[in-house]
Amino acid sequence: QVQLVESGGGLVQAGGSLRLSCTASGRTASNYVMGWFRQAPGKERNFVAAISSSGGTTYYADSVKGRFTISRDNANAKNTVYLQMNSLKPEDTAVYYCAARLYYLSVKGADYPYWGQGTQVAVSS
Repeated sequence: QVQLVESGGGLVQAGGSLRLSCTASGRTASNYVMGWFRQAPGKERNFVAAISSSGGTTYYADSVKGRFTISRDNANAKNTVYLQMNSLKPEDTAVYYCAARLYYLSVKGADYPYWGQGTQVAVSS
């Protein structure tokens, strides 16, 4: 079992930056693959980025590649995953969710059994 808590959302102008954080608690939290997903109003939830348990492998949706960076800090049982979002666009507006699963990276939300409560990101034009 792992519990996830996101933070760092907010309102930013187009072209600006935000950094989201997701803290994972649980005895084996550092063993989990972590992913970020987002859901805009009236739309389905979409994959944004994922990172392996070691942090050595990352994967991004084409829509955020080159603008967003996922990273993680497993040192000292911190177990925090970050999503640095630069050059934000109005279409990035959504609720961003952190998710966790064991073993392999996946772009499918259904493959992640553990989810945070979400954090709102709003980008104004």
